[in-house]
Amino acid sequence: MRERDVLTYFRPPKRGLKALLKTASRNLYYSWVVKHDKPERNEKRKYHVSLCVMFKDEAPYLREWLEYHMLVGVDHFYLYDNNSSDGFESIISSYQKEGLVTLVRWPHEHSQVKGYEDCIKRFQGESDWIGFIDVDEFLVPVAEESLVTFLDRFSRRPAVLVYWRYFGSGGMLTRDTSRLVTEDFVIASEKMFTKGKCFFNSNYDYLFDPARNRSMFHYLWTVSGGKAVTPVDVFDHTTYRDWYPNRRVKEIPVQINHYTVKSLAEYREKNKKGDVYYDHPTHGDKVFHDRDNKCHVPDYHIFRYMDKLKLKLAEREAKD
Repeated sequence: MRERDVLTYFRPPKRGLKALLKTASRNLYYSWVVKHDKPERNEKRKYHVSLCVMFKDEAPYLREWLEYHMLVGVDHFYLYDNNSSDGFESIISSYQKEGLVTLVRWPHEHSQVKGYEDCIKRFQGESDWIGFIDVDEFLVPVAEESLVTFLDRFSRRPAVLVYWRYFGSGGMLTRDTSRLVTEDFVIASEKMFTKGKCFFNSNYDYLFDPARNRSMFHYLWTVSGGKAVTPVDVFDHTTYRDWYPNRRVKEIPVQINHYTVKSLAEYREKNKKGDVYYDHPTHGDKVFHDRDNKCHVPDYHIFRYMDKLKLKLAEREAKD
């Protein structure tokens, strides 16, 4: 199977001429609909770029995640707390006072999608773009200045899929969690995976369909011209059923640094506390090693922000 220069398949697409023709035709259809329709609305909102995250006991990581994403262009954060008991409130209190964070208590177990759909229902009118990522994921402009310049190119697209790049443990069994995740882990997968997370354009309508949007944060269906459509990716290509024409790409505009394992001790702790989506353990040692083994090349793209991030964190800690 041929792959793009910068992408590897998360799940290989179905093979066979009939399947390929059907997939190709659907992608042509979705591409035509998305690229010929106009947004449902054109409103001026309070925020331009926001992130929504559902978390459980992530206090050691929240401040770095918040400060970093403000550096790359995020205006606001919708934080959905899923029964945390680690005192995270003291970490985010100053951000709340400054109007940077909206905290939503979400006590429903294993209902991440319903929580994110709640965010769209409640806050679509507040923000032009809402991205759905996790606390172990960092959006990194590579060939872009910021998330703002990137998303402004997609103002007439209902949703944009940003690809994952896995980051491994770098051989760490344990780690001082007061240190920066973004500085400690630099060994990554050679290519991006054809899976990631999505931004939703609030000028369009979300497709409330539990079949198509059962994992909407990975693959977000919307409505354009009255028709259900798939997201485009960071190259403005349609993405139905992992269909990726083999076009040479020099550099990816934005990637998600997915710190999928961190150290072994942190990974095991993550498995203990449970998941906001799955109702069963998904982070055993075998998965740790499978993901870690995919990571063998250095990636320092996020280091362009490292000095500013450290300064911002120092300022915040002094303020708090």
